[in-house]
Amino acid sequence: MTEVLVDGLCFGEGPRWHDGKLWFSDMHANTVYTVDARGQLEAVVRLENDQPSGLGWLPDGRLLIVSMTEQKLLAFDAGNLSQFADLSQLASFYCNDMVTDARGRSYVGNFGYDLHGGGKIGKAEIILVDTDGSCRIVADDMAFPNGTVITPDGHTLIVGESMGARLTAFDIEHDGSLSNRRIWAEMEGAIPDGICLDEAGGIWLASPISNEALRILEGGQVTDRIKVEHQAYACMLGGPDGKTLHILTSKSSDPEECVQQKSAAIEIIEVEHAGAGLP
Repeated sequence: MTEVLVDGLCFGEGPRWHDGKLWFSDMHANTVYTVDARGQLEAVVRLENDQPSGLGWLPDGRLLIVSMTEQKLLAFDAGNLSQFADLSQLASFYCNDMVTDARGRSYVGNFGYDLHGGGKIGKAEIILVDTDGSCRIVADDMAFPNGTVITPDGHTLIVGESMGARLTAFDIEHDGSLSNRRIWAEMEGAIPDGICLDEAGGIWLASPISNEALRILEGGQVTDRIKVEHQAYACMLGGPDGKTLHILTSKSSDPEECVQQKSAAIEIIEVEHAGAGLP
């Protein structure tokens, strides 16, 4: 049974455990927050003109924030928010989650089509943003690339394709390029939204269509299921020993409903294995 750490949010996304706190984007409140183990919220930065999503950090400590509809990657440092990269010429639609590697290179996904506007389903890209802000496509023909992790050795990237109901793996080349694309796991009755990796090689994924977080091994074996009342959109391992699973839930992902209802919450539960790799 999960415990509610904080509620009354609009829509939580992109959770990251960093410097002893959970960092996350309250997307439809346009704000990046931290929350501590007591449930104490602290606003980090508000995006005046857009919605934040994926988060990461450069080696120099600057916070990177995906600016969804403007299709940009922003950098936040010492109270100043600036453009780090413009992805608008490469992304098919709104940008969403990402992972930043140990060298400061970020892999950013996007919707591929107008999800909430009823657009025709289309394929999307993974965009690599290098440490100088330059961008290039490193994978295409993706079915809504979403939550993304990098293994502890830095050699493998695994991404959840939400509209493909699968986790897809790539080898990471020295220059950041992706190769050897392969299916890591397929699933039935669930889809991957946000994901995180544990020290035993399992991936926790939040599945909004089945109201659960589940742990899956390479090949598709499901070892654990944690049911929640509302839809689960993201998850992250953290806490003092890395074994607290944070599950971000909401009744809806519709922007208007999220702002009106403020039904989103962060729920926590202790699990067997600590977090590993990135993010």
